[in-house]
Amino acid sequence: MSAVPSVAAESHATLEARLARFPARRIALASQRVVGYREANDADISAHDALPLVLLHGIGSGAASWVQQFGAPGVNRRVLAWDAPGYGESTPVAATSPIASDYASVLGEWLDALGVERCVLVGHSLGAIIAGSFAANHPQRVAGLLLMSPAGGYGAASAEVRDTKRDQRLAMLNELGPQGLAEKRSTNMLSVHASDEARAWVRWNMSRVIPHGYAQATHLLANADLAADLARFKGRVSVAVGADDSITTPAASERLALAAGTQLQVVPRAGHAGYIEASAAYNTIIDTFCRASAGERSQNGANE
Repeated sequence: MSAVPSVAAESHATLEARLARFPARRIALASQRVVGYREANDADISAHDALPLVLLHGIGSGAASWVQQFGAPGVNRRVLAWDAPGYGESTPVAATSPIASDYASVLGEWLDALGVERCVLVGHSLGAIIAGSFAANHPQRVAGLLLMSPAGGYGAASAEVRDTKRDQRLAMLNELGPQGLAEKRSTNMLSVHASDEARAWVRWNMSRVIPHGYAQATHLLANADLAADLARFKGRVSVAVGADDSITTPAASERLALAAGTQLQVVPRAGHAGYIEASAAYNTIIDTFCRASAGERSQNGANE
């Protein structure tokens, strides 16, 4: 008698089948490094006027985590998601203890290689740190900056706090490895409302992090000060967070929204990886923000 597949196994198969529509790609940059990424709508949309949407993942994730944003109904723009330096096939940054501008520099090179002069930039968690640095240093290239459950970094804290936060994460990585990290940390990424499919997807992505890249990103988190970069960027900014986010809490996200001079959007029944577990709500936020950044009318404009 054949075994009955578990709900988690079925969810995993569904996710991988969906991801197959957006295969992993890689591109060589002028600096002799490689960036891995995934893309949607390149053939149909790239020649149109819609601004490209660029998605930056968090510390325990990768480009694949955005699959529900790639396949969102009604998306009429080019959508790009990278594997950050040190993730997937992407070449790590050179510094052992990097700062945000190290990653932002690679982001600029990658966009150059793909012919993206200006975009709407979305950063989740640690990705918000990279997005904020890029926007502060290249404001002309960012039509809008959307930060979702942003990590603020510990750059403004004391050296003792920075060292402690960094060393705790590194010790956990060394003890558990990527697979153990996924089993231990993935639950914290979601609210109690999350589906089995969402839980499987967070675990799948987290289990694929590369230890060296994760360790560098841990240093980045310790060194960064997102609030300072947001104070420098004078363009359009929006900040969203899940109401049940226990990692970058609504209170912490509110402080970053204030630094950016914008109001915080709180998404009900969503945790830290809200774009995975509450994809419809986050896709609406992303679409509305993209259209506002480009001066378009939102698909939901009549209800706003």
